[in-house]
Amino acid sequence: MNIRNLKLVAAMLFLSALTLSCEEGKINLFSVSQDVEFGQQMTQEILSTPSEYPILSREEYPEAYAYIEGMRDKLLATGEIKYADEFDWDVYIIDQNVLNAFAVPGGTTFYYSGLIKFLDNEASLAGVMAHEFAHADKRHSTNRMTKMYGVQTLLSVIAGEETTVVEDLLLQLGGQATALAFSRDDEYEADESAVRYLYHTDWDARGVAEFFEKMGTESDNPDWMVYFQTHPNPSDRIQKINEHHQNLGGKSGEFFEERYQELKNSLP
Repeated sequence: MNIRNLKLVAAMLFLSALTLSCEEGKINLFSVSQDVEFGQQMTQEILSTPSEYPILSREEYPEAYAYIEGMRDKLLATGEIKYADEFDWDVYIIDQNVLNAFAVPGGTTFYYSGLIKFLDNEASLAGVMAHEFAHADKRHSTNRMTKMYGVQTLLSVIAGEETTVVEDLLLQLGGQATALAFSRDDEYEADESAVRYLYHTDWDARGVAEFFEKMGTESDNPDWMVYFQTHPNPSDRIQKINEHHQNLGGKSGEFFEERYQELKNSLP
């Protein structure tokens, strides 16, 4: 095939990808399957570095995993998550006293045991989980990569010549207790989506706001700042979450404080 034809094929592939990935007014030059591929590679990298990410064993702690997988399944069953069937949605617990959680492209999420123990009720953890699910479902990571790399990288990825995208996504993890950086608009969108996801369950949809409120009372604890190194903390964030809740009807849900103690007790 001559150079002219190669350029024509590349342009057609680009236009196809652009058409398929223009969602909710946002252009994402990466396909949904590439989100999954990137996430799988990132997950394997995390699992291969236990000194940095000591993942809790599913075999040794089946009750803890059954608990958070049950929470995951409840969120996926709401019908509000667009890629509920396409993405992996695996969950992992990192056994470190760190107040953080993060998602990788393609739906897999990670929760530090320190965060789980820090929270007081199930609705708060459900709010954190829903927030991280929204980052994945709204494809915030590859949206940002599109802005960073643009058309040329897409064509290189299609040609199988580009490896730096995944490498850069991994570098954005930045080491222990950090996660992919998102824009403030991404964070607002994830908050709003989390409220909507939880509103379709028996959890109180303001769980994520309660999480932020509790984090805000711990200013004397340097560990709490870890979360806000990767999740911006605008002063009106809690207010906006409550507004979203009221706009949906203001229904009160459950927090499940006693039941949540079972999860805490199942951890090391």
